[in-house]
Order: sequence, then C-alpha cells, then structure tokens
Amino acid sequence: MNAVKAGTRPPWVGFAAAVWIGICAGNSYCFPLYSHSLKSVLGFSQQQLTILGVANDFGENTGILPGIACNYFPPWAVLLVGVFSSFFGYGVLWLAITRTIVNLPYWILWIALVLAANSSAWLGTAVIVTNLRNFPLSRGTVAGLLKGYIALSAAVFTEVCTMLLNGSASAIVLVFTIGIPVICLSLMYYVRPCTPAFEADPSENGHFLFTQGSSLLLAIFLLTTTMLKGTLNISNTISYTFIAIMVVFLLAPLAIPIKMTLFPARKKLIRPPGSSDSLVLGEGDSKTDPLLTLSSSAANLTSFNDSDDVSDVDMLLAVGEGAVKMKKRRPRRGEDFSFREAMVKADFWLLWTAYFLGVGSGVTVLNNLAQIGASLGVDDTNTLLSLFSFCNFLGRLGGGAVSEYFVRLNAIPRTFWTMATQVIMVLTYLLYASALNGTLYAATALLGTCYGVQIAIMISTSSELFGLKNFGLIFNFMQLGNPLGALLFSGMLAGYIYDTEEAKQGLDRFTKCSMLVVRFVCLKVRAINGDDDDDDDDGVSTT
Repeated sequence: MNAVKAGTRPPWVGFAAAVWIGICAGNSYCFPLYSHSLKSVLGFSQQQLTILGVANDFGENTGILPGIACNYFPPWAVLLVGVFSSFFGYGVLWLAITRTIVNLPYWILWIALVLAANSSAWLGTAVIVTNLRNFPLSRGTVAGLLKGYIALSAAVFTEVCTMLLNGSASAIVLVFTIGIPVICLSLMYYVRPCTPAFEADPSENGHFLFTQGSSLLLAIFLLTTTMLKGTLNISNTISYTFIAIMVVFLLAPLAIPIKMTLFPARKKLIRPPGSSDSLVLGEGDSKTDPLLTLSSSAANLTSFNDSDDVSDVDMLLAVGEGAVKMKKRRPRRGEDFSFREAMVKADFWLLWTAYFLGVGSGVTVLNNLAQIGASLGVDDTNTLLSLFSFCNFLGRLGGGAVSEYFVRLNAIPRTFWTMATQVIMVLTYLLYASALNGTLYAATALLGTCYGVQIAIMISTSSELFGLKNFGLIFNFMQLGNPLGALLFSGMLAGYIYDTEEAKQGLDRFTKCSMLVVRFVCLKVRAINGDDDDDDDDGVSTT
C-alpha cells in the first residue's frame, strides 16, 4: 500500500480520527444496553436471548475478511464495509424493537446481530492496522491506546444512553444505526497511510503521554458520572454538561496536530525506506535503534539454516555466471511474513495458545460474573461489570505503555508481561474459589487488568514478530482465541461443572424442602386436632 502523506502531523490527524472510530468500533460491547428490550418486546426466552449473545460474540470476533481486505484496499474502503454492516444490521434490530415490522423470524434477527457486531471487526481492524503502520516505532503504545478507547466505548454509549436518551433501548439502537455511519463517513478520509518516521521523534513520547493522560481522565470521568446518575437525581442541564465534557475529552488527541500546525518544529529530512542513511545507525544511539534489532547471538541462531546466503556482490557475480541455484530465504523474526509462513512458525502457535488460555479463561469468568457475585451475596452486578470494564481499560492502556517502556529501556520482551499476567490470573482464580470476604472486588479488578494487558500485548507482539504487511489477517486470526476459549471453558467446561453441581445441590435442596413441607402438614393436622397451643412453639423452633 503506497503512502499518501508525509510528515509528522498527518499521522496524528489520523490518530485523532481513529479515536472516534474506535469508540464506534466498540458497539458490540453494548449488547446489554438493548438486550432486555429484545427479550421483553419480542417475547424471547432467556435461552433465545443467550443464543443472540452468541451471535454478537461471533460477529465481533470474525475478522478474517477485514484482515485480508486491509492488504488489498485502502482504509476508507474497509471502513465503508463497517458502515454498511452497522447500518443494515442495527437497522433491522431497530425495526424489530420498535415494532415497525412485526413478527420478524428469529433467524433473521440472529443474522442481523451477527452483521451488526461484525462492523466492530471492520472498523477496529482498519484503524489499528493503519495506525500501527503509521507509528512503527511505538506499536505497543498505539495498540494499547486504540484498544483502550475501544474498551471505553461501552461506557461512552452508556453515558449517552443514560444522560440523553433516558435509558431508551430503541433510541440507543437508532444511534448505532445512524450515528455510527455518520461519524465514520465524516472521518474516514483522515484515516489513511502516511510515510512513517524511521527515527524516533523526541516530542512523540510527550504526545503519547498527553493522550494516555486524557484517556485515563475520560475513563475516571465516565465511571464517576455513571455512578452518580445511578444514585442521584441529576437534572437535564447537568446531564448535558457531562456529555459536553465527555466530548472534550474525546477531542483531546486533536490538540496534538493543532499544536503542530500553530507551533511547527524545525523540519527534518524524512529518509525514504531504502536510503543508506536510514540503514546505518550509530551503536550508541539507542533511541533510534529499531525495537526488534537482533543481537549477534540471535542473528547467528536465525541464520543457522541460512548458511547458503551470500552477499549482494556475490549474488550479482553468480547471476552473471549463470550459477544461481539458491532457494529463497525464509523471513526472520521482525520481517514481513505471509499468513502461510507465519502459521508454520512455533512462535505463532505459542502466542495464539497463550492468548487462548489467558483471554479465554478471563471471558469465562466475565460471562459468569453475575452468578459468581450472586453466590457470594452480591446482587449489584452492575458495579462488578463497571469495575471490570474500568480495569480492562487500564490493562490495555498500561500493557501497551509499560511493555513499550521496558522494550526500549532494557529490551525486556513483551511476552514477559504475558507470562506475568498469566501467573496473576491463576492467583485471581484462586481468590474467586476461596470465596473469602472482601476478595470479590479485588479479584474482579485484577482479572480486568490482566485481561486488558493480554489483549494489548498480543497485538504489538504479533506485529513485531511477523511484520506489518499481513498484520490485519494475523491479528484477527489471533483474536479467534477469544470466542474459542469462551466456547471451551465457558460453554463446555464451566457449563458442565455448573450443571453437575447444581444437580447435586438441587437434590439436597429438594430433600430439605420436602422435609419442611411434611413437617408443615403435620403441624397443621395437629393444630386442627386441637394441639395448636402445645405444638406451635415447638414447630417454630424446629423450623
């Protein structure tokens, strides 16, 4: 894909636009905002509603086609598919919820929800792939920020739903039907490939730090105002003020290109990818070294099977003599892999397995969080979900930023943080299993943080191992670990264990209830026979 813009300012304009499109890309997280209307208005059972939830998860995580499209079409074309997917998918749901069309078949609603949720894959893939290519030296930070904003989308739409729409499910679905297409159509021109910088910009770290700070303030603001709305009677004026403040926070990344326009820095020569200056870097200039520079030992290891490689001069001499019989060298770590070349590497499947185990087990707890809270005597699951969402955002933001910092400072690989969060998640599951007083909220916070870190690390690691050329396809294949993990751990394993234990405990409860009923009947019979005064106290104490 050819770069169409050069300079330091255009990538930041595209990043500011990507923030808003990223919020739109999180529409699949908002299924709880309108699922109750699907059940009440359309008369669905809980099982039918659960199957619709599966359709939502399936559509959200099916991103193979968007990944392939990113290699053949410009970002605006990929975004356009997401626009139509959102419009038609949510449009059908809106027609059903508002009873504009009555008696729509269930299978049509299922397909419409898959189509609507699949818009998340098209929108999210377009902005993540484009921005990682525009900021190749800050992949972890960019991935963490964009995935963090996508995680915040549920809180943003919840704020809109509660503050402006008075909790109307049909109104929020209409926002998805019309609002998402309008925003994406307005901004898709700015999300485009730019000529990336091959040297670290000293001001770039400050710009990313500003964006991270504004996103963190936005997350705190959304969490606070949502809790206030649930506990206090807030007037419309204050509600509109909250929405205006939220919009200002979302516009904060736009301040970076505005500042670059008003206060331009000294122009630097942008080296083309093939220039000799960009290939020869000083050994002491650690800030301008590529993040994935191979050490001498690593280079020797990776070239062990490539001993037949020769220099360019030898190659030319061999060509002139007609003696070239060498096979094509396979790509090494950090170079651009094709999808087929990546799939035969052990690194690919190790990363996929780690993501499958970490995120798959995490989403299992998330799907059953309401039951876990109820078993521990916590009925307000909204607080648990809000806590999980907030910590999920912190994990995505921090996972990208922290791993980026240590990669630059001490060359600590990002996969180290994957291992660390896996260990913490094991301890978190033990906290859930212990059912100790006061551990539920701490375990939920730890789980949300680790869950977010796993997602951010997977994105940046896969791009650094297998390159950016086919990153969209590789990244979306990695994401299949999420629904497959949920299917195995939640649908099969956790569901089987839950049903088995419920059957055992259900039998015990039935026996106890039967004994109580028999005792109650006996007391009534004795009361009718005139022994009420003598046996009533005994019956109460026994009961």
